[in-house]
Amino acid sequence: MPDAAPPAGLLDRLHALLGPRGLLTEPGDIAPHLSDWRGLYRGAALAVARPADAAEVAAVVRLCAEGGTPITVQGGNTSMVGGATPDESGRHLVLSLARLNRIRDLDPVDMTMTAEAGVVLKAAQVAAAEAGCLFPLSLGAEGTATVGGVLSTNAGGNTTVRYGNARELMLGLEVVLPDGSLWNGLRRLRKDNTGYALRHLFVGAEGTLGIVTAAVLRMFPRARDTALAFCAVADEEAALALFRRFRDRDEGAVRAFEYMSGAGVDFAVRHIEGVTLPVAARADHYVLVDLASSRPDAGLREMAEAVLFEAMEAGLVLDAALAESEAQAQRIWRIREEHPEAQKREGASVKNDVSVPVSKVPEMIRRCSAALRELVPGSRPVPFGHIGDGNIHMNLEQPEGMDPAAFLARSHDIMDCVNAVVRDLGGSFSAEHGIGRLKTGMMADWRGGAELAAMQAIKAALDPRGIMNPGRVLP
Repeated sequence: MPDAAPPAGLLDRLHALLGPRGLLTEPGDIAPHLSDWRGLYRGAALAVARPADAAEVAAVVRLCAEGGTPITVQGGNTSMVGGATPDESGRHLVLSLARLNRIRDLDPVDMTMTAEAGVVLKAAQVAAAEAGCLFPLSLGAEGTATVGGVLSTNAGGNTTVRYGNARELMLGLEVVLPDGSLWNGLRRLRKDNTGYALRHLFVGAEGTLGIVTAAVLRMFPRARDTALAFCAVADEEAALALFRRFRDRDEGAVRAFEYMSGAGVDFAVRHIEGVTLPVAARADHYVLVDLASSRPDAGLREMAEAVLFEAMEAGLVLDAALAESEAQAQRIWRIREEHPEAQKREGASVKNDVSVPVSKVPEMIRRCSAALRELVPGSRPVPFGHIGDGNIHMNLEQPEGMDPAAFLARSHDIMDCVNAVVRDLGGSFSAEHGIGRLKTGMMADWRGGAELAAMQAIKAALDPRGIMNPGRVLP
């Protein structure tokens, strides 16, 4: 365990290393780094270190390692599970990677980008686009989330069905290890079969094994033909059946396929300025279909029209709207992307980031919704997410008029209720948000035995003093 107090002179040594811009010690400067986006956690910290490059990150970690000072690593601070928030002890040094924000290299022939950990996801997308390429990782927090954060959590997002999670988009890493040594694994190779694939050890580890300071990321050809549809569908089974129809017609064209409940869309229309319903009448179930191809003559709109017509004839689709312009497509995407903010404005909600086999998604939504309504009468299930890869955010909104604190006090009962169904269907209690601080208590039950023991052995070998993001991932 980390030592009880920081070693004498640590802050002075950090100040000498980083300078006034690189070390925040005033309470007002530290405050924005002490709470998470959802407001679940508020911690305390010795200071906030803001190193300017990987060498400074390594030097900071060496200083902390000498005295066993725990480190909380922070990127864009968009974690949904408290993964980037220090605890309440005040012993942690928050290490922000915000200043590591350079794109070091971009090669449109190799189709790779070497980006530092503090590069905002949206900036990486723009840089790729300016080079005539595509960096496909896309999620609601892309204007704030950073490359290091999405790799450390193995973030998924909207295009996983086509391009995979963050892990599949990474070729190489640069990592500061818990002793302060710097491992340069920034290789651009598609094939490199030389022993253990260390890079994969750090993706999804949430900063508990080391600090990602840079990454080689895969790029793809940009889309030259696109089509996007917003559909009202008959039920959850119809949503999955529509996905299968598009997948069977042209699997490579399906860039995203998102499910939304009627309640979630209602909240977005109610609370988010500029969000409107694209179809004529409200429904209880919707899907967003995003198609893309690098071929300019792919005929995706015609394909979408044909699939939707057949689905309407079969009673799967009740109504549909095809985007007529890029601006309209972006407005439709906002309906999906603003779901978290809309739920926040509607009241208190409990998040459940879960996954099941794709074939089990409709059953999971139905069973969880029924169980949650029985558990908390008057509550409002708000399932939404990536039906194409089996990851649904099975969220629950408080009953109207209920005290938010009283509702949130039942968070673990609500999560247990959802997880019971998910386990029965062969799923996972964490799909893309990670474990963070919120779900460490579930690890022994879900990943106990040899699997958890192996994780703990790896942690002990790399971080014997337990200074790297303690209290995350492992119970």
